[in-house]
Amino acid sequence: MHPLSKPLTYALVGAAGYVAPRHMKAMKATGGALRVAYDPHDAVGVIDQHFPEAEFFTEFERYDRHVSKLAMGGEPIDRVAICSPNYLHDAHVRHALRAGADAICEKPLVLNPWNLDTIADIEARTGRRVDTILQLRLHPSVVALAERIRAAGDRAHDVELCYVTPRGRWYHRSWKGDVAKSGGVATNIGVHFFDMLGFVFGKVGLSVLHHADAERAAGYLEAGRARVSWFLSIDRADLPPGAGNTYRAVRVDGADFEFSEGFTDLHTRSYEEIAAGRGFGIAEVRPSIEMVSALRTATPAPARGHVHPQARRHVGV
Repeated sequence: MHPLSKPLTYALVGAAGYVAPRHMKAMKATGGALRVAYDPHDAVGVIDQHFPEAEFFTEFERYDRHVSKLAMGGEPIDRVAICSPNYLHDAHVRHALRAGADAICEKPLVLNPWNLDTIADIEARTGRRVDTILQLRLHPSVVALAERIRAAGDRAHDVELCYVTPRGRWYHRSWKGDVAKSGGVATNIGVHFFDMLGFVFGKVGLSVLHHADAERAAGYLEAGRARVSWFLSIDRADLPPGAGNTYRAVRVDGADFEFSEGFTDLHTRSYEEIAAGRGFGIAEVRPSIEMVSALRTATPAPARGHVHPQARRHVGV
């Protein structure tokens, strides 16, 4: 157990979600205690592995009332972890701050940059803070690459980014298949990669969309010291031969950058960094949110060079 100055108490919004168990594990590993969890779905038996004594509600109003009762009883929640659908992050972050707690929110923090301004205003008025899980910034290989790129000076690097993570038909029946709720493919599975590119190479300037549909997106961007062609897909047909169930690849100046390992404990590392005051707040999140928001309304441009090889059959080159 990781020692902290005092045990932190948590609430968890979105306890039945895919990523929620990583948050529960991180809470426990850093010495915290989950006091109450909420999800409209009750398939949350995973709680028993970590915090079997936690209260649980399927109605937000009852959950909110319990959080208020704890505060009035002198046991306020320190932090609210938010693993709800993307379009609800903004509302649930505001709930956490107004309840007198800090927030730890899964990516993307919000879908549009103007929502960040509202959250920043509530932060200022309440004295509380929101941090986002941007675990790739803590991946040892990504940190090492960022250091290597900075040491190389101002020269530009050619980068190819590809992420294919197949999803079944359920995806399009869920909130994830609704662009208004998930932000679409570029947001839902791509925002943390775009953040990583900015972290490693510098601020994104030019950004061009080459293709977008319900299952994939492709484009080109220039990020500080990099020229990046990128391709994202949830279609199994886009997996390269022999790739297995997921394909994650980055090439820098023609050389493969390997970072497929080392993801296991990054949420715990994120919680440790947040506890130490080194979390990723609104300022760090804003560039990637601005980018994916702009992509959502962009008109695909004719592809003239800098097209990712995996995207060529979709963009007509």
